[in-house]
Amino acid sequence: MKKLMVLVVVACLIMAGVELFFVPDYIVKSVIKLIIFLFIPFIYIRYFTNLSFKDIFTFQMKNLKASSMLAVSVFIFILSTYLLIGDFFDLSNITVMLEENIGVDKRNFIFVAIYIALVNSLLEEFFFRGFAFLALLKLTTRKVAYLFSAGMFAIYHIAMMTDWFSISLFLLILVSLFVAGLLFNRLDEKTDSILPSWLVHVSANLSINLIGIMLFGII
Repeated sequence: MKKLMVLVVVACLIMAGVELFFVPDYIVKSVIKLIIFLFIPFIYIRYFTNLSFKDIFTFQMKNLKASSMLAVSVFIFILSTYLLIGDFFDLSNITVMLEENIGVDKRNFIFVAIYIALVNSLLEEFFFRGFAFLALLKLTTRKVAYLFSAGMFAIYHIAMMTDWFSISLFLLILVSLFVAGLLFNRLDEKTDSILPSWLVHVSANLSINLIGIMLFGII
């Protein structure tokens, strides 16, 4: 249990270092993240446990009605919230930070948005739900697995959001990520699969990316 949790923390610290100090463009960062989020679970499976990748990467097509409805609801909620109260927050710094820090701009945002919605979300679900939750759940209590996975999911996003938002909005988003992590864990625990949380994650990313498209003035 402790080895798994340490490896998760190490992976998040490495990615935080990449975000804060190395600051590569988005393609390089994505390759590094892909390697880290796959290599760390491989090390654990290879040397510390008798689990297999199949145990933490299950994609069972069952009981998807609730998660599908939730995915649609999340998309509508995020987009509606932005349209209703987005003008009360200064979000102009987001596009500036994306352009200056990782080379994402109006010209390539659509391609990045597709990658984030489909591939990046799957990678995060594999790591934070498959590895840091479903695998951990076999080794410790539900409370520890829930809090650790959701907490690391929220904390992981801190480095990439530095200077994007005001303090108040940043804290709100951080709490929302933690709650989302708990919800994703619950969805996956019921089916022993990362597919339910991935569907909702994709939906959330699609709505956020649509907001990004608006901020960049693409539509």
